[in-house]
Amino acid sequence: MDAITLLTADHNHVRGLFSRFKTAEENEKTDVMLDVGGRIVEELRVHTTIEEEIFYPAITDASDEVHKLVNEGLEEHAVAKRLIEEVAGVEPGGEEWVAKMTVIIESVEHHAEEEEKEMFPGVKRNISRDDLASLAIRMDERKGELGAPTTKDTLDLTKSQLLELAREQEIPGRSNMDVEELALTVRPR
Repeated sequence: MDAITLLTADHNHVRGLFSRFKTAEENEKTDVMLDVGGRIVEELRVHTTIEEEIFYPAITDASDEVHKLVNEGLEEHAVAKRLIEEVAGVEPGGEEWVAKMTVIIESVEHHAEEEEKEMFPGVKRNISRDDLASLAIRMDERKGELGAPTTKDTLDLTKSQLLELAREQEIPGRSNMDVEELALTVRPR
């Protein structure tokens, strides 16, 4: 496990939540949207915390390009946090709430794609494997401190169990993931 694999797994997990949210919206299932919306907010809270406290400080000096992308990432986090605050202040499940959740989803999808295509390759070129592995351990421990599932919660599951969870959680690309990627991406029941 390394930091980039861990963060990409978080991205894929939240993409599954986004898919479930959109399906619930299309089917006018407000109760499901509310449940999934709450999960999205919690996942984003944990993810932004581990990036801001551990990952970004460790990589910001990797290169000028990475430094620029870290600054941009911090600004995108600020936008997402502001939208999350706004979502908390409107009627849950109402039109405004749905619209704000949709904007959060679109913003986070852009942010995750930018990290994966632009930031992570630069980090891989400039940060050692050992350092990335060490960062992953620290980030996973911090996730646990924040009340989120950690790798320990899913590493003992079989590949078929992991695939079943990934299917239920609508994880994109699940059929191409190895056991470690699946274990990092899914959340236990």
